Amino acid sequence: MQAYALTDIGRRRQVNQDYIFESTGPVGAFPNLFILADGMGGHRAGDFASKYLVETMVGYISKNRELDTVRVMRNALMLSNAMIYHKSIKESELSGMGSTLVAAVIEGNVLTVCNVGDSRLYLIRDDITQVTKDHSYVEEMVEKGMMQRGSEEYLQKKRYVTRAVGSEEDVRADFFEVDLEDGDYILLCSDGLTNMVDDDRLLSIILGNGSLEYKGRSLVNEANQNGGIDNIAVILIRYTEGGDSHDQNR
Repeated sequence: MQAYALTDIGRRRQVNQDYIFESTGPVGAFPNLFILADGMGGHRAGDFASKYLVETMVGYISKNRELDTVRVMRNALMLSNAMIYHKSIKESELSGMGSTLVAAVIEGNVLTVCNVGDSRLYLIRDDITQVTKDHSYVEEMVEKGMMQRGSEEYLQKKRYVTRAVGSEEDVRADFFEVDLEDGDYILLCSDGLTNMVDDDRLLSIILGNGSLEYKGRSLVNEANQNGGIDNIAVILIRYTEGGDSHDQNR
């Protein structure tokens, strides 16, 4: 397994509110761990929220030896949510902060995914498949048949998320399990990428020529070339069945 991760402030923002963690080696009882968070909130609250979320989850997972992956991820998330929520109440400069989350662990050939908000995880094989489900106002309206994906109203209201870590006392996450095949790519990313680059172009870059680092940087460059209106975060993984772990970000 190989992994490459990076964030970029983009072309319009003054602060980078995206935060990532990636390890192809063990973290606690997990054989690997990948986390991406996109913070929200005024002043510096958003970047605090995403960094605090990731570091709290990693700290909890690092000390845990329980083998139930979903339970550990859920407990790490609940702890992080409670800490962020109470900080936002107690510290006025952090009021209203929150963060999206997409996290993944690969055990054998099984990918376990946790998500809150509209940061995404894709599986890329011969085609590109969005594994996570956006927790956003527009996707809920589409699901109810009350809005058309890609319409003017959809594009105007796309940024409104309906779930975020730390915004309420309790948080509900979605969990997914996917069977992987040799050579699969996994992409974790913030909406700073997906709002700027469509799925067909993501697929073309990831299945094109070049190293994992080249592909990861190409994704970020494409988002910036298309406007770069938000921070951009990318974790790109290539799964090889029975292969040794190798971290291309170092």
